Amino acid sequence: MLNSVVAQCDSISLINKKIVEFASSKMNKKVGTGECWDLAKFALEAANAKWDGLYGFGRKLEKGQCIMPGDIIQFEKVKVKWNDGQKDYMEQFPHHTAIIYSVSSNDQVELIHQNTGYNGKKVTTSPLNFKGITSGKYTIYRPESK
Repeated sequence: MLNSVVAQCDSISLINKKIVEFASSKMNKKVGTGECWDLAKFALEAANAKWDGLYGFGRKLEKGQCIMPGDIIQFEKVKVKWNDGQKDYMEQFPHHTAIIYSVSSNDQVELIHQNTGYNGKKVTTSPLNFKGITSGKYTIYRPESK
């Protein structure tokens, strides 16, 4: 797992902008078969990015590197807990792919993804606070041009 505190990059690469634009254009629609990785696959293809066709969505970010919208995050056996001030929540990502839609703070990002418990197989956004991750691991990838 990367460190729990992330930092936003000062700028966003062109390829990452294209990935976010593609994902945004699919809001509330099903991409491909509706599986979570389909959104990343089609976004990478639309941005003319290289990837291994499986779960290597670009260059793996190392601990301490900044993240930016358009980076892709792969979750493995992740559990996230949070409280909205009134109720406790828990979400699980046993094997899930999402795109970072925005970076709100050093711990908070907005994901854009599909095949979730909240919106089914349609593209939607949801917040993620890295401090709420209680188990599992995640890898963040920086898309690269072909």
